[in-house]
Amino acid sequence: MTAEATLAQPTLEQGTLFRFATAGSVDDGKSTLVGRLLHDSKAILADQLDAVARTSEARGFGGEKGGLDLALLTDGLRAEREQGITIDVAYRYFATDRRTFILADCPGHVQYTKNTVTGASTADAVVLLIDARKGVLEQTRRHLSVAALLRVPHVVVAVNKIDLVDFSEPVFSSISADVARVAADLGLREAVAVPVSALDGDNVVDRSGRTPWYAGPTLLELLEGLPSTDELDDAQEAFRFPVQTVIRPQGALAPGLSDDEFRDYRAYAGQVTEGIVRVGDRVSVVTPGQSARETTVVAIDLAGRLLEEAAAPLSVALRLADEFDVARGDTIAAAGTLPESTADLYGSLCWLSTKPLREGAKVLVKHGTSTVRALVRSVTGKLDLDTFEVTPASGLELNDIGEAQLRLAAPLPLEPYAAHRRTGAFLVIDPQDGATLAAGMVRQHPGDTEDERYWI
Repeated sequence: MTAEATLAQPTLEQGTLFRFATAGSVDDGKSTLVGRLLHDSKAILADQLDAVARTSEARGFGGEKGGLDLALLTDGLRAEREQGITIDVAYRYFATDRRTFILADCPGHVQYTKNTVTGASTADAVVLLIDARKGVLEQTRRHLSVAALLRVPHVVVAVNKIDLVDFSEPVFSSISADVARVAADLGLREAVAVPVSALDGDNVVDRSGRTPWYAGPTLLELLEGLPSTDELDDAQEAFRFPVQTVIRPQGALAPGLSDDEFRDYRAYAGQVTEGIVRVGDRVSVVTPGQSARETTVVAIDLAGRLLEEAAAPLSVALRLADEFDVARGDTIAAAGTLPESTADLYGSLCWLSTKPLREGAKVLVKHGTSTVRALVRSVTGKLDLDTFEVTPASGLELNDIGEAQLRLAAPLPLEPYAAHRRTGAFLVIDPQDGATLAAGMVRQHPGDTEDERYWI
């Protein structure tokens, strides 16, 4: 898809929230690009800018725009500043006239791929950097694979350091074509390319006169024009609400209640993860291992106010017509829309631990607000990053992307990640120390109607 076509979206309301993550290989300039975005969009405080200027001067840093080492704005760990690399995910917040952004600057080293998975898991878009001198590398393919597996709605490719190839249009076109081929192999819907120089600011916030052959938007214009996940999903997805906790009266009256009603007050707090719920809606309450029970939403509370409706991703408290035994780990959903609970979990896994995954391992699975014991029945394959085919495997190692079947101790209402990005995700946890072993995406059960390609 072209950048021009991507921008042909309905005008967005001012101030909408957009989450994006950066990814790419080592030294592609991710932190510098983030710093340039913050600097040129006037999102840096004066004292921060002075500190960066002093440190840059002490290091003899060059560049055409003020001699600033803009990577210092995001590399917050001492080890990052000393080594000139990104280790941890750095979150930054900034706003323009059109939109508010949450940005996750992710590491490029292979051993920190798990951090990239973390940063991209909640992103509306991934900005993938490619060094114009190097083109598509193995880590580029890995990050595109992660974006496809996590079903990130938008992928933007920033072909960086375009100044070091003399602003060559053929170089940019060749890299764009290579990325398009990889994206097509992975089933990605779009991968829009923009030629940029993070160091000097070409096509990051302001248009560059040094790329007259490029007629598309700048990187920031592109990010301002893309619809967020919430804007795309609210009207399409059925209501989902994992229960976090049960609320009973604690001193002050709940909104709209008399003294007598107050004594019987009970509400269920959590986040609307998908869809919209309204007062009067029929809903199903699902407890792991039990049959669904139907009731009606009689009130929606938010910080002392009564709401008529609540949409994702708002956190609210729901009051129900019937006095069911509802607890953390249960799911409230639009009546009749949840699938039958199952103890067989087929999942795609991004393995994030140095401890390998082997068949027969006992783990914990966290799905929504539920955590249940599970047994790894089989590892069914591992992704080959050269061919994007799933090859036979007996286990998974750090940074591997593969597939496995798990048997759960209690049935859960599992939904495929392909259709439910939030409720179709899960974590695999070490029962011994509580460490996260893998990020998982629910796949449809074998035999169900689906495209058999790995990414669908």
